[in-house]
Amino acid sequence: MSTESDAMRRAQAVLQFNRFYAKYLVAQHERLPRSAFSLTEVRILQELATGKADTAAALARNLALDTGYLSRILAGFEQRKLISRRPSASDARQSLLSLTDEGRAEYAPLDAAAVGSMAAALAQLAPAEQEQLIGALRTVQHLLGGRTSQGIVTIRGPRPGDFSWIVHRLTQSFAHEPGWGGRFEALAAHRIGAFALGHDPAREAAWIVEQEGLVVGGAMLIAAGEDDARVQMLFVERHVRRLGIGSQLLDECARFARRAGYVTLAIDLAPELEDARRMARRAGFAPMPPGESGAGVGPLTECWSRSLQDTTWPLLKQA
Repeated sequence: MSTESDAMRRAQAVLQFNRFYAKYLVAQHERLPRSAFSLTEVRILQELATGKADTAAALARNLALDTGYLSRILAGFEQRKLISRRPSASDARQSLLSLTDEGRAEYAPLDAAAVGSMAAALAQLAPAEQEQLIGALRTVQHLLGGRTSQGIVTIRGPRPGDFSWIVHRLTQSFAHEPGWGGRFEALAAHRIGAFALGHDPAREAAWIVEQEGLVVGGAMLIAAGEDDARVQMLFVERHVRRLGIGSQLLDECARFARRAGYVTLAIDLAPELEDARRMARRAGFAPMPPGESGAGVGPLTECWSRSLQDTTWPLLKQA
């Protein structure tokens, strides 16, 4: 259970990162060739150049700027003929802002210099470290951005490191749930390790889900008998649930199981994950009697099952 001291520690850690990153941005800007533009002015030009904002209100919101301060900067840009204004057809109170040809000419070298500076900074890291950094930044965007993004989802086979990621994230998710703890981590690592060391690709498979290059879920399907397959370790990160990702994984497992000739498909579910139970129920699964469910992946899992001989398997829309 999270305590007040834990909440304070986490808040302080985020604030510490904010201070670090603000200093880092200033340092990166100061390394660029001498420019007549401040860091804030460059950020405003970038928003306009990339189309992320076209009004003063949007700029203030996106960049968390004081409206009076922003107004003075925009007035200066207008005097230097870097931006133009035109009335908004949908809101008479707003003016639409855009860069002029002169503004784009001023911004282009600034953008190129910033990209070059960041590329040089990344070059000091090993390729694996660069990917680690990019993954961490994407995670920050997902977790703090209030994501309900419908970004591109890719289901692929596992790569080196993916299996350990599944164990790590599943364990972290259930670490504080009564009855799980370290025993679950050991059992999950054992099951995934056995799969990784040797499985029949024609009968068993695993999948990893990426959204916008970030790993957000996974699952594996194992043989539970001659005619029976079982979905294990199905996991979707909390911040991208209800986007249909779990359903896509379950559909992929079902398609593979049918092609492999299985008759029934079972899935291990944690009773406290009500969303997962609803998803399984909509797909035609039903809880199996305890004596028939076999071994799950944790001390508190329950097994649900359904027949694969029904060719009307529903393709789900929500997870």
